[in-house]
Amino acid sequence: MTDLRVVGTDPATGEPVDLAVSGGRIVDSAAADAVTVTGFVLPGFVDAHCHVGYSPVGTATFDEAQQQARANLQAGALALRDCGSPVDTSDLVDRDDLPVLIRAGRHIALVKRYIRDLGVDLDDPADLPGEVARQVAYGSGQWVKIVGDWIDRGIGDLAPLWPDDVLAQAVGVAHAAGCRVTTHVFGEDALPGLLAAGVDCIEHGTGLTDETIATAAAQGTHLVPTLINIENFPAFAEQAHRFPTYAAHMRDLHARNHAMVADAVDAGIGVHAGTDAGGYVEHGKIADEVIAMGQLLGMRRALAAASHEARAWLRTPGTEVGAPADLVVFAEDPVADPAVLRRPAVIIRAGRVVRGSGLAQRVDRL
Repeated sequence: MTDLRVVGTDPATGEPVDLAVSGGRIVDSAAADAVTVTGFVLPGFVDAHCHVGYSPVGTATFDEAQQQARANLQAGALALRDCGSPVDTSDLVDRDDLPVLIRAGRHIALVKRYIRDLGVDLDDPADLPGEVARQVAYGSGQWVKIVGDWIDRGIGDLAPLWPDDVLAQAVGVAHAAGCRVTTHVFGEDALPGLLAAGVDCIEHGTGLTDETIATAAAQGTHLVPTLINIENFPAFAEQAHRFPTYAAHMRDLHARNHAMVADAVDAGIGVHAGTDAGGYVEHGKIADEVIAMGQLLGMRRALAAASHEARAWLRTPGTEVGAPADLVVFAEDPVADPAVLRRPAVIIRAGRVVRGSGLAQRVDRL
């Protein structure tokens, strides 16, 4: 593996960058014969909400799951928080040829209250704490995923899945094991119970209100708003011919979403980029999500949220000495031209150049 020196500017901070890479890690100083890479440099992006092993047609094969991970790698997402997968992706963990993979096991839902075959469907809400314990053991041990709300066909609208006391017990099980809890939630009604239970992260969060934003901010709960997938809400509503109340609700949530995210950021909630890839969104779309965040927050803030801040939140190394050299380099400043994010000049994973205008081939020959 060839030694590298990566120099330039961090577009999230505007600060100069001068990193030495040897043996796959960031080290104190560059070797005399190090190959120099120059540009606008960030620690590899984090897709904080994706589903490796799931596709628009359902459960993916293991080989397809590998290809999904590689698509993220080539887009510059060098760490993935897999927020639920029907496939056992444990063999994709700790591979330097793929992004860092943080597994949350499978979604936990109730029968007929989530996407068929994607998660574990419980018959009895009281079984939630026990299933949380099983998914903590099955996943990475870092995160577990609970479906907080979904359409209840009996009432024709979004509704919570779990009693508040059961939620509190289930979150307590995860926390006792040193695992954090994230939750899928679209509407307003499930949020108070989820926050009271102490969930660590809200996925989507389109129903956040001034009151629940204040609670989440006070508790240090984070938000992954999955902006590019929320753009599918009008299509979901259009398909819901039998449930006009649900359809109207989804349209309203979509219309309010940008203002909600801005309010969450203003309140001090940690917000991170997640594509929700695997269903309606293709893998490898982290640039689109960061660009969408930049339109709301400003590009510097979005770049930091998707790289430095997300890595700190997920306890994944960044650019400190001793960290794996996971870097993405752009030839032009993405703050000036966000479209640059769709064409990384150089991508370095664990010190190896995996994409880079001929540099990858050159390094491999040295």
